[in-house]
Amino acid sequence: MAEKEGKSRSKKAEVGDTIQITKGLEKGKKGKVVLVRENSVIVELGINKKTNEPIKTVVNHKHYKVLKK
Repeated sequence: MAEKEGKSRSKKAEVGDTIQITKGLEKGKKGKVVLVRENSVIVELGINKKTNEPIKTVVNHKHYKVLKK
């Protein structure tokens, strides 16, 4: 079991990383990770032009890929 955890940790994004969503309503969009949770990350996709507030979504670790810097 420890071996399986090690593999999944190397795939997880860290705060500040840019990711691309691979599944769901936001598929194909890129965003910046603002918070990492146990099973997911919270990603800022952009800014709402009308309210000037950040657009955020939650993405499971299985449904994104980390983009190279």
